[in-house]
Amino acid sequence: MLYFVLKYLHIVGAAVLLGTGSGIAFFMLMAHLSGKPAVIAGVARIVVIADFIFTATAVVVQPITGALLVLHVGYSFWDGWVIWSIVLYILTGALWLPVVWMQVRLRDFAIEAAAKGKPLPAEYHRIFWLWFAFGIPAFTAVAVIMWLMIAKPQIAFF
Repeated sequence: MLYFVLKYLHIVGAAVLLGTGSGIAFFMLMAHLSGKPAVIAGVARIVVIADFIFTATAVVVQPITGALLVLHVGYSFWDGWVIWSIVLYILTGALWLPVVWMQVRLRDFAIEAAAKGKPLPAEYHRIFWLWFAFGIPAFTAVAVIMWLMIAKPQIAFF
Protein backbone atom coordinates (compact mmCIF):
# COMPACT_ATOMS: atom_id res chain seq x y z
CA MET A 1 0.00 0.00 0.00
CA LEU A 2 2.83 2.41 0.91
CA TYR A 3 4.41 1.80 -2.50
CA PHE A 4 1.24 2.84 -4.35
CA VAL A 5 0.77 5.97 -2.21
CA LEU A 6 4.39 7.03 -2.81
CA LYS A 7 4.20 6.24 -6.51
CA TYR A 8 0.90 8.10 -6.86
CA LEU A 9 2.27 11.19 -5.12
CA HIS A 10 5.45 11.01 -7.20
CA ILE A 11 3.53 10.73 -10.48
CA VAL A 12 1.16 13.54 -9.54
CA GLY A 13 4.14 15.71 -8.59
CA ALA A 14 5.83 14.99 -11.91
CA ALA A 15 2.63 15.79 -13.79
CA VAL A 16 2.28 19.04 -11.87
CA LEU A 17 5.88 20.04 -12.68
CA LEU A 18 5.52 19.27 -16.37
CA GLY A 19 1.95 20.54 -16.65
CA THR A 20 2.40 23.72 -14.66
CA GLY A 21 5.67 24.46 -16.42
CA SER A 22 4.18 24.07 -19.88
CA GLY A 23 1.00 25.93 -18.91
CA ILE A 24 2.91 28.84 -17.41
CA ALA A 25 5.16 29.03 -20.47
CA PHE A 26 2.18 29.00 -22.83
CA PHE A 27 0.18 31.65 -20.98
CA MET A 28 3.18 33.94 -20.46
CA LEU A 29 4.15 33.65 -24.12
CA MET A 30 0.60 34.37 -25.30
CA ALA A 31 0.34 37.36 -22.96
CA HIS A 32 3.72 38.64 -24.14
CA LEU A 33 2.74 38.28 -27.79
CA SER A 34 -0.35 40.41 -27.12
CA GLY A 35 2.01 43.29 -26.40
CA LYS A 36 -0.52 44.69 -23.94
CA PRO A 37 0.92 45.56 -20.52
CA ALA A 38 -2.47 45.10 -18.79
CA VAL A 39 -2.86 41.59 -20.22
CA ILE A 40 0.70 40.67 -19.33
CA ALA A 41 0.25 42.05 -15.81
CA GLY A 42 -2.92 40.01 -15.26
CA VAL A 43 -1.44 36.79 -16.58
CA ALA A 44 1.86 37.29 -14.77
CA ARG A 45 0.03 37.82 -11.45
CA ILE A 46 -1.65 34.44 -11.86
CA VAL A 47 1.54 32.75 -13.10
CA VAL A 48 3.53 33.90 -10.07
CA ILE A 49 0.82 32.60 -7.72
CA ALA A 50 0.56 29.29 -9.60
CA ASP A 51 4.32 28.82 -9.50
CA PHE A 52 4.42 29.34 -5.75
CA ILE A 53 1.41 27.12 -5.01
CA PHE A 54 1.80 24.27 -7.49
CA THR A 55 5.38 24.20 -8.70
CA ALA A 56 6.97 24.93 -5.33
CA THR A 57 4.88 22.22 -3.67
CA ALA A 58 5.85 19.67 -6.32
CA VAL A 59 9.50 20.73 -6.08
CA VAL A 60 9.44 19.77 -2.40
CA VAL A 61 7.39 16.58 -2.82
CA GLN A 62 9.39 15.10 -5.71
CA PRO A 63 12.73 14.43 -4.02
CA ILE A 64 11.04 13.16 -0.86
CA THR A 65 8.76 10.69 -2.66
CA GLY A 66 11.55 9.77 -5.07
CA ALA A 67 14.01 8.95 -2.30
CA LEU A 68 11.36 7.02 -0.38
CA LEU A 69 10.51 5.02 -3.52
CA VAL A 70 14.17 4.19 -4.13
CA LEU A 71 14.49 2.95 -0.55
CA HIS A 72 11.13 1.14 -0.48
CA VAL A 73 11.56 -0.67 -3.81
CA GLY A 74 15.23 -1.43 -3.26
CA TYR A 75 16.73 0.50 -6.14
CA SER A 76 20.22 1.87 -5.66
CA PHE A 77 20.88 5.59 -5.52
CA TRP A 78 23.88 4.67 -7.69
CA ASP A 79 21.78 3.32 -10.57
CA GLY A 80 22.55 5.48 -13.61
CA TRP A 81 18.93 6.45 -14.22
CA VAL A 82 18.58 7.55 -10.58
CA ILE A 83 21.79 9.59 -10.67
CA TRP A 84 20.85 11.24 -13.98
CA SER A 85 17.39 12.02 -12.61
CA ILE A 86 18.92 13.72 -9.59
CA VAL A 87 21.45 15.64 -11.70
CA LEU A 88 18.72 16.85 -14.05
CA TYR A 89 16.49 17.73 -11.10
CA ILE A 90 19.23 19.89 -9.60
CA LEU A 91 19.78 21.51 -13.00
CA THR A 92 16.05 22.18 -13.27
CA GLY A 93 16.03 23.78 -9.82
CA ALA A 94 19.04 25.92 -10.70
CA LEU A 95 17.14 27.17 -13.75
CA TRP A 96 13.75 27.47 -12.03
CA LEU A 97 14.84 29.68 -9.12
CA PRO A 98 15.98 32.56 -11.37
CA VAL A 99 12.86 32.04 -13.52
CA VAL A 100 10.65 32.72 -10.49
CA TRP A 101 12.52 35.96 -9.85
CA MET A 102 12.21 36.85 -13.55
CA GLN A 103 8.45 36.23 -13.49
CA VAL A 104 8.07 38.57 -10.54
CA ARG A 105 10.10 41.23 -12.37
CA LEU A 106 8.07 40.77 -15.58
CA ARG A 107 4.86 41.10 -13.58
CA ASP A 108 6.09 44.26 -11.89
CA PHE A 109 7.23 45.86 -15.16
CA ALA A 110 3.85 45.07 -16.75
CA ILE A 111 1.87 46.40 -13.77
CA GLU A 112 3.84 49.64 -13.80
CA ALA A 113 3.53 50.09 -17.58
CA ALA A 114 -0.22 49.38 -17.46
CA ALA A 115 -0.75 51.79 -14.55
CA LYS A 116 1.12 54.58 -16.31
CA GLY A 117 -0.29 53.83 -19.76
CA LYS A 118 3.23 53.42 -21.11
CA PRO A 119 4.84 50.71 -23.23
CA LEU A 120 6.87 47.98 -21.64
CA PRO A 121 10.47 49.02 -20.96
CA ALA A 122 13.44 47.48 -22.76
CA GLU A 123 14.41 45.72 -19.52
CA TYR A 124 11.10 43.83 -19.62
CA HIS A 125 11.91 42.47 -23.08
CA ARG A 126 15.46 41.52 -22.08
CA ILE A 127 14.22 39.63 -19.03
CA PHE A 128 11.37 37.99 -20.98
CA TRP A 129 13.75 36.42 -23.50
CA LEU A 130 16.10 35.39 -20.73
CA TRP A 131 13.10 33.80 -18.96
CA PHE A 132 12.22 32.00 -22.18
CA ALA A 133 15.82 30.82 -22.67
CA PHE A 134 15.96 29.41 -19.11
CA GLY A 135 12.62 27.68 -19.55
CA ILE A 136 13.59 25.55 -22.54
CA PRO A 137 16.35 23.52 -20.84
CA ALA A 138 14.36 23.35 -17.59
CA PHE A 139 11.30 21.95 -19.35
CA THR A 140 13.46 19.55 -21.38
CA ALA A 141 15.17 18.31 -18.22
CA VAL A 142 11.80 17.60 -16.54
CA ALA A 143 10.62 15.71 -19.64
CA VAL A 144 13.83 13.63 -19.65
CA ILE A 145 13.44 12.92 -15.92
CA MET A 146 9.93 11.63 -16.56
CA TRP A 147 11.28 9.35 -19.30
CA LEU A 148 14.01 8.09 -16.95
CA MET A 149 11.41 7.35 -14.26
CA ILE A 150 9.28 5.37 -16.70
CA ALA A 151 11.97 3.55 -18.70
CA LYS A 152 14.54 3.07 -15.92
CA PRO A 153 17.21 2.42 -18.56
CA GLN A 154 20.43 0.63 -17.69
CA ILE A 155 22.84 3.52 -18.21
CA ALA A 156 26.16 4.27 -16.65
CA PHE A 157 26.72 7.59 -14.97
CA PHE A 158 30.48 7.58 -15.29
